[in-house]
Formats: sequence, C-alpha cells, structure tokens
Amino acid sequence: MSFINYAAKEINCKIIYYGPGLSGKTTNIQYVYEHTQQERRGKLVNLSTENERTLFFDFLPLTIGDVNGYKTRFHLYTIPGQTFYEVSRQFIMKGVDGVVFVADSQAERMEANLESFDALAKSLEHQGYDIHKLPLVLQYNKRDLPGVVSRQELEAAFNSARRPSFEAVANRGDGVMETLQSISQWILKELKGGKS
Repeated sequence: MSFINYAAKEINCKIIYYGPGLSGKTTNIQYVYEHTQQERRGKLVNLSTENERTLFFDFLPLTIGDVNGYKTRFHLYTIPGQTFYEVSRQFIMKGVDGVVFVADSQAERMEANLESFDALAKSLEHQGYDIHKLPLVLQYNKRDLPGVVSRQELEAAFNSARRPSFEAVANRGDGVMETLQSISQWILKELKGGKS
C-alpha cells in the first residue's frame, strides 16, 4: 500500500512489473526511464546477471504530480521471472499498489505465462492481497514476432476480469507508456477513494 510521508507531503506508490523470464519487464522499465525527463525520474538501479536477466529489481521513482497537495511518486520494480528467486519476489511484493503483468506473446511461452500468472496470484495472496481487487494491467509483449498467440487467446487466458490490456513491442516502446499510464491512473483513482 502507498507510503505517505506527511512531513515531506509525499505519497509513494509501488508498481511491480511481473511476468515470466525474458518477457520484457526490464525492457519496459528501461524504455520508461530513457523517455522520461531527467527532472521527473530518479536513478535507475539495474541488478542483472551476465546473461542480462534481472536478478532482483529495477527501481525508478517517477514523479507524476500532486494528489490533494501531496507530491506523488511511482516506484517501478521488476520481479525476477525465474522461479528460483521466490524469496526475492516476496520481498519486492511487499507494499505493492499495482501490477503490470507482462506476457510473452510467443506461442511456445504460453505455459511460462500461465505459470507466472498463477505465481503472481499466489504471491499476492501470500502478502494479503486479492488479485481481483488490486489494480492490475496486462501487457501482451513481443507482438512483432512470428507465431504469436492471438490477442483473443491471450484475453481468454488472462483477462476474464476485463482489465485494461495493451499489445506491446517493448524494445520499440510500442504500448509501454500506455501501459504505465493505465496502471498509474488506476492507482491514483484508488488513492482518491475511487473517484476520477
């Protein structure tokens, strides 16, 4: 849940990018960082292994303006996609305000997507959250590759709740900012008590 610093008049919100390994979570964060004005972003911390998979998290505080006189910041994290980082995942999930689930659109990655989505639901439940009540936006990444699953199939597999969803090619920036804007607006609406 959002952390409010009353002395600094600041609200800090946590958005987590979750999905299977190599689905494009880190690419999303890097694109946002590179295309955000320097004065509106913090330092990007990227902890990766030699094969460039995110090991722990990416962190990007992103100032988005005021809410009722409080400066609001979004802290963007990625969750390691590999299942053997479960302890790290649970640590990063604490205090989450919203989730972007990044699915790899390639047909051969559907099983990994489904396993990751199931792991997300369990991780949220472990932290005391209900996946059906927490702001969650879906991103169907790698839409430019051959042999991708249709959007309809992805929607059927992951979006029975009819949440906002976006097709993306994160390495080109397609759908990246739209995804972030959608989850940010949903969190802000929740902060304002469900009012737009």
